[in-house]
Amino acid sequence: MEDKEFTFSIEGEEYTISKKDNTSEKSNRQTLHVPSLGIGAVIAGICIAAVVFGADFSESSEPLIERQLAQEPPTPQKIAIDVFIQNGSPVLGESDAPITLVEFGDYQCHYCNVFYHNTEHKILKNYVMTGKVNVIFKDYTIIGQDSVTAAHATHCAGEQGKFWQYHNTLYDNWRGENNGWAGKENIAKFAEQVGLDMNTFNECNNDGRYAQKISLSNSDAQKLGITGTPAFYVISANNQEVQTISGAQPYEVFERIFDAMLEN
Repeated sequence: MEDKEFTFSIEGEEYTISKKDNTSEKSNRQTLHVPSLGIGAVIAGICIAAVVFGADFSESSEPLIERQLAQEPPTPQKIAIDVFIQNGSPVLGESDAPITLVEFGDYQCHYCNVFYHNTEHKILKNYVMTGKVNVIFKDYTIIGQDSVTAAHATHCAGEQGKFWQYHNTLYDNWRGENNGWAGKENIAKFAEQVGLDMNTFNECNNDGRYAQKISLSNSDAQKLGITGTPAFYVISANNQEVQTISGAQPYEVFERIFDAMLEN
C-alpha cells in the first residue's frame, strides 16, 4: 500500500502528515488492531458539555454557553469495529497510532465547521503529527442534498490522493446551510483550487460511484444512535476503550481524553 502525504498550514507554518487509504477491510482492521468493541462495556461514563460558540473562528474564541448534560447509561450491545472505520475517509496519520479519532460530520454543519477552525488544527499539530492519534472522517449527511454533493466530491478527490485537502477546502469556504455554496458549480471550483484533474473528477461525480458508500456511512451513524453532528469516537487500540464526544467541544476536552488514554 502506498503511503501518501497531506500538507496543511497553521499560523504560517507548513506541516506534512503521512496517511494511508483505509478502503480495504484488511487495512482497516490493521489500523486499530481490534476485531470488535463492546460499546456498553467500554464507553466511559463521562459528562459531555454542550457548547455554543460565537461566529469568530479564531483560536481565541471562547464558548458563550456551557452546560452539563446528564447521560443515561448506554444499553450494552455489540458493535462491530467496521461501524466505526468502514465507509469512511483514508486514515490521516500513522496507521499504528495508539488512538483513533473518528468524526461523523456533515460539510454544511455549522458546528462541524466550528470544530474544524477552533480545534482540529491543534489536534493535528499536537497529536497526529506526533504519531499519537490518527483520524477517520465519516459522512453523516443530514442537512440537505448539498451535503451529499460535497461528501461525494470529497471521495472523488480522494481518488487523486487529495481527500483531506478537499475536505479542508470545503470547510475553509463554508457559508451556511442549503444556500448553494456546496452545490455542483462550486464543488468544481474547489476541485480546481486543490489542483485535481478535472476530467477525472467530473467523471467520478457524474457516475455517482460513492453514493452507496455515503449511504452506508449514514447507516453506521444511525446504528450508533447519533442524532447530530459532529459526533466523535475516541478509540484506544491498547485496551479497546471507547469514549464519545458530542458537538464542537473545545480542544482541551480532546486533549484530556487523549492524554488519559495514552497513560493507560
